[in-house]
Amino acid sequence: MRSQHSYEVLVLGGGMTGLAAGFASEWPVFEAESTAGGICSSYYVRPNSADRLGVAPEDGEAYRFEIGGGHWIFGGDPVLTRFIRSLTPVKSYPRLSSVFFPERALYVPYPLQNHLSYLPPDIRVRALTEMLTGPKGNPKTMADSLRQSFGATLTEMFFGPFHELYTAGLWTSIAPQDGYKTPVDAALAIRGASERTPPVGYNATFLYPEQGLNTLALRLGNQCDIHFNKRVIRVDARGKEVAFADGSTINYGSLISTLPLNKMLLLADLKLEEGPDPYTSVLVLNLGATRGSKCPLDHWIYLPNTQSGFHRVGFYDNVDPSFLPRSSQGNNERVSIYVERAYIGGEKKPTELQIQSYADSVVRELQEWEFIKHAEVVDPTWIDVAYTWSWPGSQWRAKALSRLEENDIVMMGRYAKWSFQGIADSIRDGLYVGATSRKGSHRSAATRPLVANA
Repeated sequence: MRSQHSYEVLVLGGGMTGLAAGFASEWPVFEAESTAGGICSSYYVRPNSADRLGVAPEDGEAYRFEIGGGHWIFGGDPVLTRFIRSLTPVKSYPRLSSVFFPERALYVPYPLQNHLSYLPPDIRVRALTEMLTGPKGNPKTMADSLRQSFGATLTEMFFGPFHELYTAGLWTSIAPQDGYKTPVDAALAIRGASERTPPVGYNATFLYPEQGLNTLALRLGNQCDIHFNKRVIRVDARGKEVAFADGSTINYGSLISTLPLNKMLLLADLKLEEGPDPYTSVLVLNLGATRGSKCPLDHWIYLPNTQSGFHRVGFYDNVDPSFLPRSSQGNNERVSIYVERAYIGGEKKPTELQIQSYADSVVRELQEWEFIKHAEVVDPTWIDVAYTWSWPGSQWRAKALSRLEENDIVMMGRYAKWSFQGIADSIRDGLYVGATSRKGSHRSAATRPLVANA
């Protein structure tokens, strides 16, 4: 089949990174789904309904959720924040999160190591001693790193069981990662053993659009040449042709791709001698419910153990009441929740029956904790590549990026680069790479499709 068009540059993926690249480069963006934003897309569900709505109903009587659970904007520099504000008004929020121990009915502010005063005295003393005097070295695995940083007591109490759930069991074999998320500050740990300490960390404050995260994606998308329902099924790296599931093909000079790194290698049939690094999938369960008497005020909580296997629960409406049906905003009657459970990436996705059984179990567990009373909406989403990891000493990521670059495929964004980053950094990635490929620039002289064949 002859290609209908040929472009000097194509952008694959209409999430935040791809949209920013399309905006900055003016080249077309091809998105697999029918809407922009990727896992940062918002949607609406009326109470006691299973139908997803792309826009809020006129009467406002619907819960608002996000495809990938709560995604908040953190880490943006002033210039990037100004760019985001130029697209949609945003509010700033101080983070409110805790570690929750269900068996003790105990909440400890995040990060745990800076709030030891909430723990029993014997645990407090032992944990602080281990953090300050424990042996240090060059940890090979995430488990080694956590034990060196936090000591045996806190690792056994929280960091071990939480990461067992969060990584779906990979934490004992993958390389250390994301240490900046839970830094150890000896002075704050000592202070926190006897008094309150200030919030710290990469997300101590965050931004969120006043009208929902989807407004940011939609307004960015409105300034792009974006093509929906264009799922990539093959990339001919040698012939420089992309084939889509709808039967169409397009030639290109170079690709800007936001697709997951492992999937891009497969699509382009580019092989490496080294096996791929691991990843985890996540089942996001969005819940709308009547609020229970013990529902916390936190934006999200981390859990070291649960009967149902989830590791985090977030409360959308504790960030902003606009996540609730209009009639419930401000009266504390309802709650909008997301629940995350991790699975080993590449293994068989749970069946519909298994997902339903899990959802029922989650609802019962939240009811037992008195977080919720009656569940009005239970809506699951499977995120195939949700968190990316690496094996100790692995060179797969670097080799994969280099191999793709050799074939004029530039990878950008969280999953394409196989490295955790937030929305702000993802947008920055897209703007930077897009600007270097902008139409009319020295790297991209074309101002229109090179070929337009019927």
